Amino acid sequence: MKKRLLYLTATIILLAVEVFIALYIHDDFVRPYIGDVIVVIVVYTFVRIFIPNGIRLLPLYVFLFAVIVEVLQWFHIVDLLGLADNRFLSTLIGGVFDVKDIICYGAGSVLLGIYEYLIREKRAFGKKE
Repeated sequence: MKKRLLYLTATIILLAVEVFIALYIHDDFVRPYIGDVIVVIVVYTFVRIFIPNGIRLLPLYVFLFAVIVEVLQWFHIVDLLGLADNRFLSTLIGGVFDVKDIICYGAGSVLLGIYEYLIREKRAFGKKE
């Protein structure tokens, strides 16, 4: 239960950061790059609320999910679903395919992989004592 609360708190904070970036940051670095790195971390923490343990490759799965969403943008999924007039959903899904976004998702997923590794090492180290 403690882990779930931790992940819920992280999700809320990171989601607030994402919303802040989307609404108030209009630069050429933080919004397009840092925001895309953070978005995979938001998805990861959200999944961890419900499944706090047991998905060893979750960072990879989150990356693949993000890539699928990005590729769907290539096919104008927002228009195909008739969501172009819904500002929230069209912003959430995105409308423009960009390979740089995939690179940012990869960077965020690597950070998550490092986090997962460090957590496993901490648990393993704790068991040795």
